[in-house]
Amino acid sequence: MENFGKRIKQLRETANVSIEDAAKAAGLEPSQIELIESGEVIPRISFLSKFARCFGVRVGTLLDGYEKVGPVITRHRKLSPTARLAEEHAAYRSHMDYFSLAEGKHDRNMEPYIVNIHYLPPFQKYYQSHEGEEFFYVLEGEISIYYGNEIFTLATGDSIYYDSVVPHCVSSSRKGENAKVLAVTYTPF
Repeated sequence: MENFGKRIKQLRETANVSIEDAAKAAGLEPSQIELIESGEVIPRISFLSKFARCFGVRVGTLLDGYEKVGPVITRHRKLSPTARLAEEHAAYRSHMDYFSLAEGKHDRNMEPYIVNIHYLPPFQKYYQSHEGEEFFYVLEGEISIYYGNEIFTLATGDSIYYDSVVPHCVSSSRKGENAKVLAVTYTPF
């Protein structure tokens, strides 16, 4: 997480954006930006598109930090965590671990990931919304997607495609069990 915070800080400084302006763009307090940049706080997923727009970069650049022209190949044995994110406001713990499948791809429109999803107790449903679309294909386990007023449960082999502007939250369905999904997201630049 410390590296992710450093990346946010580097991109903010490169874009010549003050902590105060970044906080205003994300709807946070300046002290929260400082905690994110120091790696002490895990940012909410929905803040990524706000940071990206504020810094003039794509969401994927926030997650993997550099870009490459041409095709990008990710080998299974070299798959490493890109970021840990949460859906809680001012979160101090993550429940989603992202592994980029297009790390460094320049000018991409889709963001493909393998995501390990941990369990969130039902009373901790933290709905978020942001521009774009999301596609999940369950590779292992079972997930619950709280989407607007509906709840969808997906098992291994199931998939869902939805508009992320509708408030939503994703969790492993079973306490103590993680799920693994192939996720492809799109956020307009």
